[in-house]
Amino acid sequence: MTVHDDARLADLDDPAPDPFAVARAAAELIAARTGVERHAVALVLGSGWGGAADLVGETVAEIPATEVPGFSASAVVGHVGTLRSVRLAGTDKHALVIGARTHYYEQRNVRRVAHGVRVAAAAGARTVVLTNGCGGLEEEWPPGTPVLISDHINLTGASPLEGATFVDLTDLYSTRLRTLAREVDPALPEGVYVQFPGPHYETPAEVQMARRIGGHLVGMSTALEAIAARHVGLEVLGLSLVTNPAAGISPVPLSHEEVLEAGRAAGPRISRLLAEIVRLL
Repeated sequence: MTVHDDARLADLDDPAPDPFAVARAAAELIAARTGVERHAVALVLGSGWGGAADLVGETVAEIPATEVPGFSASAVVGHVGTLRSVRLAGTDKHALVIGARTHYYEQRNVRRVAHGVRVAAAAGARTVVLTNGCGGLEEEWPPGTPVLISDHINLTGASPLEGATFVDLTDLYSTRLRTLAREVDPALPEGVYVQFPGPHYETPAEVQMARRIGGHLVGMSTALEAIAARHVGLEVLGLSLVTNPAAGISPVPLSHEEVLEAGRAAGPRISRLLAEIVRLL
């Protein structure tokens, strides 16, 4: 069945469609529109990371997310709302660049949150790079610091998996891929990412709780996507950009404008970093 056979496939908020059928329909459309049968790697680009797509290689096609089954327009300033097929420099391989992330706080079905990585797997990817902008709990990580995600704590109270679906999350954020990333930048720190549901920022007390349970980074994305990625067999590399000290650590009130400004300032440097890492994958 293709999306043309049943328009309901595009509506992941309806409990009826099989989310994996929607992902396959999306992958079929991407292949048809890009002329690329298989994408080797997928990049989910969060706040500050968007410029990496231009450095990874040559864009061969770009599709508005609203034209692809299961995707919707980006609800967050700073996210481009498109899917791009990029030929990796010096190779015949292609990356699928997903600039249309759905966040859990948008109050859509959690299937929407997981859709991007499921489409990546259906499009042939074996590796996914999940990036985000986040609050930092470590004073030695100032705004603009890229951090490898070594593990996560999911405080959303949700899972992208349905029914009796038991998935081992040991080494979810691949040790092998983190080692490769350090070949590009041996100084990259790593830490545990804590996903809160959002959209409000965390309170100082919640930040201290995150610290006490082992967290180093706080944000509103990535963990649910990583779980879904593991379920469909993708190897995961996670990268956070510290855009601000977290609440209670920061001496000033938090704002999304601050996040965007930190992303703009760090963008060229972290984009080059990510592009160099992708070439090793």
